[in-house]
Amino acid sequence: MLVKGTKMFSIMRGRCPRCHEGAVFQERSLLKGKGYLSMHKRCDHCGLNYQPEPGFYFGASYVSYALTTAVSIAVFTVLFPFYRWDNEWVYIGGIGGAILLTVPFNFRLSRLIWLNFFFKYKTPEERAKGEQADFSDFRGEE
Repeated sequence: MLVKGTKMFSIMRGRCPRCHEGAVFQERSLLKGKGYLSMHKRCDHCGLNYQPEPGFYFGASYVSYALTTAVSIAVFTVLFPFYRWDNEWVYIGGIGGAILLTVPFNFRLSRLIWLNFFFKYKTPEERAKGEQADFSDFRGEE
């Protein structure tokens, strides 16, 4: 169960890690086109800067690598009982196809996870006080 105030809520819903209200990406559905991979510059609810510094999301490539490895291992585990080591092209095609199908989801998920590493949820009362007690408030914000 996703509970507001947890990092999992922010990651799975694609919401701002600080307020859990504003959307991080412009479109929620893959079917709507190119906006699916486009990020807002700031949270429209609390004003959190989603691009705190140039190259901020470079580290998300490591998260993406871990997610891709997990997909590859899962596909291998599913295929192995059926094919053993009979035909390596089945594994190459299955794993390659799964990776290609999960690229858009992997992109979004890795960025959301990376963003949640650095910013924490603040209750409306904490945001109203304007406390500057954590790292997230002075990361490239005005």
